[in-house]
Amino acid sequence: MRAAAAAASFQTLTDMPPPGADESQPGIRILAQYIRDLSFESPHAPESLRGGTTPPQVDLGVELNARGRPDGFFEVELKLNAHAVRENEPVFHLELLYAGLFQIMGVREPDLEPVLMIECPRFLFPFARRIIADLTAEGGFPPFLLEPIDFAGIYASRRAAGELQPPPNLA
Repeated sequence: MRAAAAAASFQTLTDMPPPGADESQPGIRILAQYIRDLSFESPHAPESLRGGTTPPQVDLGVELNARGRPDGFFEVELKLNAHAVRENEPVFHLELLYAGLFQIMGVREPDLEPVLMIECPRFLFPFARRIIADLTAEGGFPPFLLEPIDFAGIYASRRAAGELQPPPNLA
């Protein structure tokens, strides 16, 4: 009896749909998350660690990419660049390319692009934010905590500018 109860509770803790579940319902499964590329430079350390009378100005760049794979899954990349400058001197530069492998279920083809460019990056962002905070702290600076990013706004502006292309296996 205990083994059956343990097996039943284990089944409910997985991310697999229960047997007989309606697979036509929209869903997103995160199959993997990983750092594809990571770079941190502090060209004037240790002098830049002392701080100054003014806090550094930080410019943040955000890029999003998604591509279909032959196995039917989708790879979504979130690229974050941060350049910190104080009194015209570089303080630090970091670049993170954080990616995830996603299975998208029950989503109509016209709705797939917004899911890949808005919803999937929303899943990746908290992990990328933590990596950047940890990286800047390990570099000797206060943790750089990114503000939430409006992925829907980025998607809308890129769409309006005609910059988006459907993922390769959807065209």
